[in-house]
Amino acid sequence: MTDSRIRLGVDIGGTFTDVVLEKGGEQFSTKVLTTYIAPENGIIDGMNQVCAKAGIEPAEIGQIIHGTTLATNALIERRGAKTALITTDGFRDVIEMRTESRFEQYDLNLSLPEPLLPRYQRYTLPERINALGEVMVALDPNKVDAMVDRITAAGYESVAVGFLHSYINDSHERQVRDAFAAKAPQIMVSLSSEVSPQMREYERFNTAVANAYIKPLMKSYLGRLEQRLRDQGVACSIFLMHSGGGIISIESAAEFPVRLVESGPAGGAVFAADIAAKYGVDKVLSFDMGGTTAKICLIKDQTPKTSRVFEVARTYRFKKGSGMPISIPVIDMVEIGAGGGSLAHVDSMRQIRVGPESAGSEPGPACYARGGTQPAVTDADLVLGKLDPENFAGGSIRLNISNSEKALAESLGNELNMDAQTAAYGLVEVVDENMGNAARVHAVENGEDLSEYTMIAFGGAAPLHAGRLCEKLGVKRLLVPKGAGVGSAIGFLRAPFSFEANRSVFMRLSNFDASKISSLISELEQEATGFVQECIEGESSLSISAEYKVYMRYSGQGWEIPVSLTGAQAKEANQETFKRLFEEQYITLFGRPVEGMDIEITVWAVNATTPLPKPDLAETLRSRSKADQALSRSLFDPAIGESLKASIVDRNIMADGDYVDGPAAITEDETTIIVPSSRTAIKQPDGCIDVIVKAPVNLN
Repeated sequence: MTDSRIRLGVDIGGTFTDVVLEKGGEQFSTKVLTTYIAPENGIIDGMNQVCAKAGIEPAEIGQIIHGTTLATNALIERRGAKTALITTDGFRDVIEMRTESRFEQYDLNLSLPEPLLPRYQRYTLPERINALGEVMVALDPNKVDAMVDRITAAGYESVAVGFLHSYINDSHERQVRDAFAAKAPQIMVSLSSEVSPQMREYERFNTAVANAYIKPLMKSYLGRLEQRLRDQGVACSIFLMHSGGGIISIESAAEFPVRLVESGPAGGAVFAADIAAKYGVDKVLSFDMGGTTAKICLIKDQTPKTSRVFEVARTYRFKKGSGMPISIPVIDMVEIGAGGGSLAHVDSMRQIRVGPESAGSEPGPACYARGGTQPAVTDADLVLGKLDPENFAGGSIRLNISNSEKALAESLGNELNMDAQTAAYGLVEVVDENMGNAARVHAVENGEDLSEYTMIAFGGAAPLHAGRLCEKLGVKRLLVPKGAGVGSAIGFLRAPFSFEANRSVFMRLSNFDASKISSLISELEQEATGFVQECIEGESSLSISAEYKVYMRYSGQGWEIPVSLTGAQAKEANQETFKRLFEEQYITLFGRPVEGMDIEITVWAVNATTPLPKPDLAETLRSRSKADQALSRSLFDPAIGESLKASIVDRNIMADGDYVDGPAAITEDETTIIVPSSRTAIKQPDGCIDVIVKAPVNLN
């Protein structure tokens, strides 16, 4: 019999699958290697492990919330279904022409990602709707039927439909879907007007194609997962984390799988926001580093920054414009380097480069002794003394330091004339500096000073690198929460049920139409609320609130900035209020407004969400007594470039208020916190490790 107090969070990463079970106030977690061929196997394994730890049967689980990188990996690795695009005559090559911008202006060998679909898989129909939504060329039903026959004969599994200006009038796209439903119901159809009803053809078409491309894969996976769980006696509801930081039903996830593309990292941002609320911190830099990637997110006033476009599969790391744009609501995160499994090599300039290639879980870093021969970040961390080879992942994986030293020497050391430790030092400094540089750029782009921020680190590899990253960025405080090694999975259990509905309706403030705005806002609110109501059916205690946002720009500008509205401001639309709010936000970002220019609104968005419980403020202690530091090992300190004797402290036996001065390693089953020589770590009553700048020694 299910128990609503027992909830399971599952995060499938590129290297590990993290599973967290909450039972009342207790938390049980584990990490298992991701099983690529059948990802559901890792989930079942992890679920049985945490159920055994909690002393319950799987049938007692009351709710499962799941996030995954499967959708992202399918796009990056081009492992999707055989997919066709049907578009307007003359627009067949939109997804290949892109925006014609050069993100690296002086690179003569510029490499752009290939479109998901080659030209022969892109088809056109004669039709035209203008920017006002008026039909200029009607769609011929006979030609639509002929197209359905052609697509069926070619053996396509999935179809994306993207017509010009369908975001304002979707009648032609729906006509095509109806024809497929009547003549070829086995073919899955994704409409751009439903997947991403926004202006800009390239982004909208690409998002519809991405959704269609991964839809059969994700639908099959979610169906298998549901069946495997039922076979284990699990009868509870299964929900999915979406990229915007909320939870949707498994049915909605199967229909719009592109919304799952950043679901794992989004859970991490929600986890960091929850910790920020507990500690009353208004400016947080979330740092999530796992086995394959690392990401940061700026969190202000306990709310992660959001966006409506992000890129997948960048051909140039950190370069905006070098990837495939996906136009959906998403928590705004920046990929800032590599994960523990990312591989290092020496380039033609004799410089150490790390990633984007990753050893993943198969074969894994060289130290896993599973066939990997190239050095990964984990190999460098092991050689530098950051990891205990006997107690990695709670002792479930025994690390081979000889393999790491050999891989570092052969791939880096021999090429650069250095020993294995020096090669490891170079590797981690490259990784940490890359992350630091990307974090600085992201902060500047958002008008923020990172020295005013608190870092919250989670993910299996983040606590190993966060202390050094704080030194590089001038961040004075680092919080490593309890359960940091499985932070994203915990974040799933903290997320609200939510769905954002958005639509492109162009309007200038000089032609402000309050009645049209009120009608549009009402439609979007009903659409978003309807999705959430499907998820919480039967949960009478949960209310639904709405958040409102518009995207605005000066006339002639190419891109918009987001402007948040209160419910009253959105529904009682006032021209002067819209202008004032836009100018305030514009000044924050760019320093001053532009006088004498008309202002345009391009996108309207309403996010329906269930409320989050207000967390109790965490008690913060000053250091009371020194933790037991009987154990020690050699730990390389990159700030001074030499190995030091470091204290080894078990996090689980630290008492509230216990402190340890760096250099030190605070160990636990799922990660290790490295405390640099410049820092002191204090155990707080909620289990969080509070790492602060070490107080100067008084010589008087």
